[in-house]
Amino acid sequence: MPAAPRRRSRGDTPPPRTGSSETEVLRGFLDHLRASVSAKVEGAPEPQVRTAQVPSGTNLLGLLNHLTCVERATFLGERVTDWQATFHAAPADGVADVVARYRETVARADDVLDGCTDLGAPLPRPRPNGPAPSVRWALTHMIEETGRHAGHADILRELLDGTTGR
Repeated sequence: MPAAPRRRSRGDTPPPRTGSSETEVLRGFLDHLRASVSAKVEGAPEPQVRTAQVPSGTNLLGLLNHLTCVERATFLGERVTDWQATFHAAPADGVADVVARYRETVARADDVLDGCTDLGAPLPRPRPNGPAPSVRWALTHMIEETGRHAGHADILRELLDGTTGR
């Protein structure tokens, strides 16, 4: 029996390659990764989306919940006291809830970034226990963090229902 055809998810708009400032390139990569990871979770089947697919307990919905918390901590200054707990969505939260929360957080983070003209300046957000990182550091960190978990999400989604691609 032939294998079922693989479905591709959305998120294929690449970041700019030429004619762009450093800020545009960094934000372009981050936006590309954000769209990729949210598309990977969007439409994933319940309850499998929250089922651990690997021995570490990582699940697709938890990854997006975690990235929401990282965006909030990095760009909005929110404190996280238990990072491990961020890898699990609340039992009442469905896929649409977590995806909407992520996208709303990304929009809020983008509002902060829209006001940042100097990559070397600190992020303009509250941070009670130390200085805010530079805008450049924050963008680079979020590219690394989102890219790392986008790779995890690719594998987890393929294990769930065969969906591949960005």
